[in-house]
Amino acid sequence: MTTVLGIGFTAPWLLIGLAALPILWLILRAIPPAPVRRRFPGVALLLGLKDDEATSDRTPWWLMLIRMLALAAIILGLAGPVLNPQQQAPGRGPLLFVLDADWAGAPRWADRIAHLEAQLAEAGRAERPVAILALTAPEPLQFQSADAWRSRLPGLKPAAWLPTEAQLAQASAEVQAATENFDTRWLGDGLAYPGRTALIAALQAKGALTVYETGQPVIGIGPASFQDGAIHLTLHRSRPGAAREVSVLAQGLDPAGTPRVLASTPARFEDGVLSADLALSLPAELRARVTRFEVQGQRSAGATTLTDDRLRRREVALIAGRENREGLELLAPLHYLQQALKPSADLLHGGLMELLPANPDVIVLADVATLAPAEQAALTDWVEKGGLLLRFAGPRLAASDVSRAEEDPLMPVRLRSGGRTVGGAMSWGAPKTLAPFPPDSPFAGLPIPADVSVTAQVMAQPDPTLADRVIAALTDGTPLVTRKDLGQGQVVLFHVTANAEWSSLPLSGLFVQMLERLAISSAAKPPSAEELEGTTWRPVQVMDGFGTLSDAGTLPGVDGPALAAAPLGPDLRPGLYDSGKRRLARNVLGTDDVLIPADWPADVPVETMAETPERPIGGPLLALALILLALDVIASLALGGRLLPQRGRIAVVALALLTTLPQGGLQAQEPRPQPTEAETDFAISAASELTLAHVLTGDAKLDDIAEAGLKGLSDTLFFRTSIEPAEPVGIDLEQDELAFFPLLYWPVTPNQPHPSDAAYARLNAYLRAGGMILFDTRDADVASFGAASPNGRKLQELAAPLNIPPLEPVPRDHVLTRTFYLLQDFPGRSANAPVWVEAAPPDAEQIEGMPFRNLNDGVTPVVIGGNDWAGAWAVDRNGNPLLPVGRGMMGERQRELSLRFGVNLVMYVLTGNYKSDQVHVPALLDRLGQ
Repeated sequence: MTTVLGIGFTAPWLLIGLAALPILWLILRAIPPAPVRRRFPGVALLLGLKDDEATSDRTPWWLMLIRMLALAAIILGLAGPVLNPQQQAPGRGPLLFVLDADWAGAPRWADRIAHLEAQLAEAGRAERPVAILALTAPEPLQFQSADAWRSRLPGLKPAAWLPTEAQLAQASAEVQAATENFDTRWLGDGLAYPGRTALIAALQAKGALTVYETGQPVIGIGPASFQDGAIHLTLHRSRPGAAREVSVLAQGLDPAGTPRVLASTPARFEDGVLSADLALSLPAELRARVTRFEVQGQRSAGATTLTDDRLRRREVALIAGRENREGLELLAPLHYLQQALKPSADLLHGGLMELLPANPDVIVLADVATLAPAEQAALTDWVEKGGLLLRFAGPRLAASDVSRAEEDPLMPVRLRSGGRTVGGAMSWGAPKTLAPFPPDSPFAGLPIPADVSVTAQVMAQPDPTLADRVIAALTDGTPLVTRKDLGQGQVVLFHVTANAEWSSLPLSGLFVQMLERLAISSAAKPPSAEELEGTTWRPVQVMDGFGTLSDAGTLPGVDGPALAAAPLGPDLRPGLYDSGKRRLARNVLGTDDVLIPADWPADVPVETMAETPERPIGGPLLALALILLALDVIASLALGGRLLPQRGRIAVVALALLTTLPQGGLQAQEPRPQPTEAETDFAISAASELTLAHVLTGDAKLDDIAEAGLKGLSDTLFFRTSIEPAEPVGIDLEQDELAFFPLLYWPVTPNQPHPSDAAYARLNAYLRAGGMILFDTRDADVASFGAASPNGRKLQELAAPLNIPPLEPVPRDHVLTRTFYLLQDFPGRSANAPVWVEAAPPDAEQIEGMPFRNLNDGVTPVVIGGNDWAGAWAVDRNGNPLLPVGRGMMGERQRELSLRFGVNLVMYVLTGNYKSDQVHVPALLDRLGQ
């Protein structure tokens, strides 16, 4: 390919034709030789005659220019011009393209394919045979034409794992088996992995090796862990760089089973740091719905981490050693356990042998001393398979011989006979309080209330292993909670009762936190290979390189140790695996994994992938040539008098002159400016259907949320009422007409510019004509309405030039509370903040028998509040809520009330106080004699 002025030509020899253009110009412009003059008397008869159709003796210059341009366009188009030509080092012979084809290249996969396609086009022009080798799926090298490979590019997809050592060994063997030498161009993904050295050496032995990389760091995310009441995530990047912030999305299912973004939180890479840690605190109900975390904008398997049983809502079976005392619910063994676990777990009740087939996550035994042999064996087997047994002491356990002489398999420690109580042989003298939790305890970091005390407990026998099993103790060092591992599961013992007989612990919030830590945190650690020995796990869903889950189909099962520790590859793919009722997630990055950038030998050139692909422009140039030739035909007919009759030509010229005359010359005064086409389209669109509008603030993010909020409100009006709004629009107060919109939503920001005087004049005219403005300071979570916040002070400045009547908080009998729905609160993303409307007139009276006053005084011109209604209404393109509101079902209830307020507001704007007319019903009935 030859490049001229930045444009490449695949057939440059055709450009020689451009040199013939000047010669052709001279030939066409040449004047024929003058005729020989002969006297002929008969010519005198022709004197005075006029020929109506004259033919020029030479071609006009502008027509010659059109013909030359058309010919030049034909020559350039046939020469194969290419924009952004990819100039490669000269070479001949076969060419091999190597692709890592792993998840690290998935975020910019389209750019890699475009670069590869441009390289194939260059190789095709050089008539070089080509082969492609994907390291995550190596195959024997097949050198074919570049066009044959270009048709197969859509089938190339990144794998969800890095090339394995076995795959690299196979690729090296295929390279060495090639019978001819070739050059290699390696499109790398930027990560290092074992086994590359041998492949690089094999490729260099066959010919020149060139590497192409994007130069962008690879970003990944490690598995989620639950610690100290929060979900912890660690993000990694392959190369250090400047400080950068990314968003992590928590994806899951809403109560209706629809996939949604349940939460979003930022993670920040500090300058020069390779990792970023974040902690996400979610309610237990919402945490159980999370199915995956992903880095926004990084569409790859490595930037996605799946969740499994470690974060889901747990099933807890409660079993008591004695029946509830009739009428003494607060003394029941399970009362405080039920109250503490109900918000975060599903509770199961029944006998032990009835509950074990349900395979709960946790079994709680409250003062259960002895078990039948069959129960003992079944419960031991359940714990060894990964269950958590949580036991509480009590009078029965203290009086029994369980775990006295030797340690019981279902007890974490041996116990001493009797117990320790105030006033006994071992009297404490005063109740004991709790000591700080050790760092390795699941309760580490929990604050200990000063009023939690213990008056009685069962004592643990001193033992060499006792210190390692204590996870909570009293201030005198005696164990309060002990734990031991049993198979894949655990046994935990509280040395006090589950009710308030022996301690005040069940009466405190600490008890709730300790139970949640045991039910969630203890199960949140990933199992080791030893713990999964002897188990087989069936793949349920697997991820591709882009992080998309699909059904595993007929993929074979995986041994437990391999699932925990084996490297990923075609035989072990990232995804979800289950074994019975347990489900584990195998993610691309493990807890201790880091991203290592690729390091190439010094003699291997590394280049950046082209950002802009090649674009052939031969077709457009040939199309331009056809257009110019068509113009030449039209111009030639016009010059020959064959295009239009004489009168038609005169009319065309006259019309052209009239249209080009200045408008000022035909009018005595300055004309009224006509609306532009855009203004006309805007007016027609806004006036043809009901349209909700928001004021553009200059803050792009806030304006997008306002538009999404009005879109959500419009959808709600469409589905619930007879109103069918059009798409909401943003309004520029300085330019746009306001009369088309019944309601303007105006979010207030501290840095918002003040409208001009002309804009304020239009706003006052809009309010006088019956329009309404909903001012939203969006700060109800930090300040009440007024000047207590920057937004409130800004609202006072913006509203000062407006003709606003006296205001008051919405009274309970205002029409806004019953226009469509019956409401008393008007929440948005925030709640309980006052909403202000036009004050009622002093003479507003309440008629006897009617629940509201006579407020038939029109529509309030402004509504002012700070509950961030647009944020609660906002939806994305699929109709899903864009921003979270509250927590759990209470948050969804708050979002529903916010939408109802929006419906009431629009209905109130459109219908006025028509419902206040009911105050006249008693007078009308009285006149009718009813």
